[in-house]
Amino acid sequence: MARLSVTLARLAAMRGHHSIHVDDDRASRLHDLNAFGSNPGALNAKIYVPARMAERPALVVVLHGCTQSAGGYDRGSGWSQLADEHGFLLLFPEQQRANNPNLCFNWFSPTDNGRDRGEALSIRQMIVAMIDAHDIDPSRIFVTGLSAGGAMTSVLLASYPELFAGGAIIAGLPHGSASNVPQALEAMRAPGSYSAKDMGDRVRHASDHHGPWPRISIWHGSADATVSSANADAILAQWLSVHGLEPAPHEAEQVAGHRRQAWNDAGGRPLIEDYRIANMGHGTPLATTGQDACGVVMPHMLEAGISSTRRIASAWGLLGTKAERGQAQSAWETPEERPNLPVSRISRLEPSPSEPSRPTISGKAGVEKIIHDALRAAGLMR
Repeated sequence: MARLSVTLARLAAMRGHHSIHVDDDRASRLHDLNAFGSNPGALNAKIYVPARMAERPALVVVLHGCTQSAGGYDRGSGWSQLADEHGFLLLFPEQQRANNPNLCFNWFSPTDNGRDRGEALSIRQMIVAMIDAHDIDPSRIFVTGLSAGGAMTSVLLASYPELFAGGAIIAGLPHGSASNVPQALEAMRAPGSYSAKDMGDRVRHASDHHGPWPRISIWHGSADATVSSANADAILAQWLSVHGLEPAPHEAEQVAGHRRQAWNDAGGRPLIEDYRIANMGHGTPLATTGQDACGVVMPHMLEAGISSTRRIASAWGLLGTKAERGQAQSAWETPEERPNLPVSRISRLEPSPSEPSRPTISGKAGVEKIIHDALRAAGLMR
């Protein structure tokens, strides 16, 4: 109980400190996506379409963290800057306070964190609407997110692996970490004991997909006091199991003073990359000066001398030349192996009849009520 109290106090302090920022949306470059299906998760959707768009463009889905907005996260991370330079499209699902007071995606809620459920289904519907509207290449759809957005990225990669060529999880948690609020708090503190196979099974059992699987990029600060970096170890173990890879990396190097490890496919292309950012707390790593400058420092958007946005986009083959794209092909060995996603496979816009409704969680007496009140104040409970 003492450790849980410490976590609650830290979350409540974060909420109080950052509520005055509302993550600076004043310079948003994004526009609304208004019609995208039944939207069972009641999310907002923002998009960015550059003035010069590539033929059959790629799509990057970007999920903000707690206390952040879509526009604020774009401004901090610099994703629309790269979209202008290279012609890909952006989709920013956005949480509403009616769903979560702290603007966290509800990655820990059973009504939101599985295939064809709640927020996960809403995001899939947004993706389908973007494919239909902009002739997006369905073999080049990617997803990334920070913190709660990183945890929801894990949910999406596990729930809809056929949709994504790759995903980048920043300061997030592995799929299957929690199915209620107390479990979410404990998982943020530490993932607990696990076996790699059990972690991989959480992904394998989340859908009826049998591969190929998305490529994965993991980013975590070594000094993160909000989401333990032990979660990055768990994410790595989960996806090493899914891809059938051994624990020993094929590459290990220092990049701008930070550790990078990679596990490659038979052609030498990374299937998994793992970045550990030295002495960085909870947030998205940025480089705001130099030739790789991208983004703006703001709450949870942290100067680290390395641009996670630019390096993730480069690994996905989004930054320009044909040679670069050839070096960073998606996980499929040949065009025949890449997923061919006809509309019939991805355009079911209505939730299944069995989709559970959002529960109303009532307070309880005594200590449990105090905990629940604190969780609501921290934005981790409706």
